[in-house]
Amino acid sequence: MNIVWAIVVLGAMGILFGILLTWTAKVFAVESNPRRDAVREVLPGANCGGCGFPGCDGCADAIAEGRAPVNACPVGGADVAKKVASIMGVEAGEEEKKVARVVCQGGTDNCKTRFSYNGIHDCVAASTLSDGYKTCKYACMGLGTCEKACPFGAIHMDENRHIAVIDEEKCQSCGKCVAACPKHVIELRPISQKVDLACHNPGIGKAVSANCQIGCIGCQRCIKACKFEAISMVDNLPKIDYTKCRQCMMCAEACPTEAMKAVFEDRQVAVIDPSICVGCGACKRTCQFGAIQGELKVRHFINDACTGCGECASVCPLNKKGKKCIVIRTRNRPRDPQAALPVAPKAAPAKAGEAKKD
Repeated sequence: MNIVWAIVVLGAMGILFGILLTWTAKVFAVESNPRRDAVREVLPGANCGGCGFPGCDGCADAIAEGRAPVNACPVGGADVAKKVASIMGVEAGEEEKKVARVVCQGGTDNCKTRFSYNGIHDCVAASTLSDGYKTCKYACMGLGTCEKACPFGAIHMDENRHIAVIDEEKCQSCGKCVAACPKHVIELRPISQKVDLACHNPGIGKAVSANCQIGCIGCQRCIKACKFEAISMVDNLPKIDYTKCRQCMMCAEACPTEAMKAVFEDRQVAVIDPSICVGCGACKRTCQFGAIQGELKVRHFINDACTGCGECASVCPLNKKGKKCIVIRTRNRPRDPQAALPVAPKAAPAKAGEAKKD
């Protein structure tokens, strides 16, 4: 009989608690935000935190509430940004994808070691011991802290050179590796940029070269080589303004230590279609590298000194069919600086109030 009463009491309690929970859920229910749910649906679900919020749920909440832009998710890129913008009823700003790049070439083949490190296989741990085992205290430790932090398997360690290597195709721009690196040798940079400074040692001259064969020595030859004023010196290191850079790669060509890297395999070249060119001379007057030959009203041609900067193509006029005679293509052979013609220096702008001479 006691067992029956126990079952009845437990059953009654279960029904009562069920009624209470149902009532509580209805009274304290939080209304769902359809926009928030739609945004969460299109987010990739990586939960990497690269947006600065706690996972994709936090990102969706922030976007729906107006606390984050529609392109807040770095992993989703432009495609996801467009979908989110459509949901939110706004325009998606065009923003180029960035990828992580190692701002160091100080593997053990280029950067000397001060002692043999046999401690914890972690960059943070190694850095606490006399700023690391490499002679350059700004060098990549190559012990895999960034590799462990990457949720997309885009980083691996070169076990022979002891330096991080990034697979740009797998990189999702989440920035986890950037935050994890104790030496700050990883940065997010535009994926289309083919020229980068791969050193962040602020030293000058022998202070750098004595420790690393391929470090920036602050010689400023890159600044002199750049015709577009895209490089300036900040803390003894050249800084590239990517809004001005035309990817002519002259800075990398002039760098004596190869600290300025360029993907020369992707270097471009201008090509003139002789069937369209009328010899207007606009391209020749614009070229700052002596790469265009030809007299006025005579068909021009481009020599091997061309850097592929594209300035000539930008000033080339359209013909009656709406075509330009200059197109930009990928080079099929190395640039030859010896082919350059002398370039007349640009005239200095006249000062205010100064009369022009006849």
